[in-house]
Amino acid sequence: MKRFRAIMAREGTGELALIQAEAQAPLRWFREVYPELDVEQATRLGIACAEQAQITSFGPLSLPLVSACTVAEVVNLLTYLPLITQAVSTQVHPQQDGLTIRLSGNAGDAGLDCLVLIYCGLALMRLIDLLVGDVSDVTMHGPWPEPSLLPQESERASRLVFDAPFSYLLVPARTLQAACRFPDPLAHGLAVDQLQQALARRAGTPEFTRRVRALLDDGPGMRTIQSVADELSMSSSTLKRRLAEEDTSFSEVLQKSLLERAKMQLLDPSTSVTEVATELGYSDLTNFSHAFKRWTGSSPSHFRRPHQHR
Repeated sequence: MKRFRAIMAREGTGELALIQAEAQAPLRWFREVYPELDVEQATRLGIACAEQAQITSFGPLSLPLVSACTVAEVVNLLTYLPLITQAVSTQVHPQQDGLTIRLSGNAGDAGLDCLVLIYCGLALMRLIDLLVGDVSDVTMHGPWPEPSLLPQESERASRLVFDAPFSYLLVPARTLQAACRFPDPLAHGLAVDQLQQALARRAGTPEFTRRVRALLDDGPGMRTIQSVADELSMSSSTLKRRLAEEDTSFSEVLQKSLLERAKMQLLDPSTSVTEVATELGYSDLTNFSHAFKRWTGSSPSHFRRPHQHR
């Protein structure tokens, strides 16, 4: 803690100032304090930090957390995570038996990304446990190898699954429906309205690539550039030019969207590979399998085999 205080003094701030501003400590401070931080150390540190998470520790998200009526409402608050951190992004994929919440680190540093993802995933699990007054059956899956030593005092650490294809939380349907201990529908609704306004102010004009990606993620899967251009009320040549200005292309954005959706859907054991291919707009399973193997190096069936939910 002395090293953190020294950094805060150098940066002209302190613990009280951070609390009053509802600010989070920058990730770069952790790299400075732990210069040798690797994935194994980051896993243990993330677990330890998550065990200290409190419902009132998340700035503008605290009131809607406390007043949520169900776990589903708690999960919906992930939409507003950018208001308190840019270090992690989330993507929610509904399944027949619950939700898969994809977690992506944005630090570009393997150790720091592991730290923030472990912290965010286990902190959310802890908040759900606190809000429902019981230990939930949410599990967190991560792509890292299991550390040689895990904290024995953390019940949530026992719900960590390692060597997964990527980082995600699995929230069963029965947990989503669980009632929270301090429901206040009016306060929750008002707090969410304020979050929506704050997010709109923070976002400003969205980046064009994000607009295109959002249309692709919410659409039927395989799309033509003309169909997306039509939705944006512009020509396909203008769409190409706007994406090129942001150093990307329509085919690149489409491929990323299809790959992310394919991976998420393949985690759902109730959906067959053929159904995934059809939903993503492929004319037959063979074309989808060839595309998926080109993206990942493995077939859809081989990809999902070692990653079936445990």
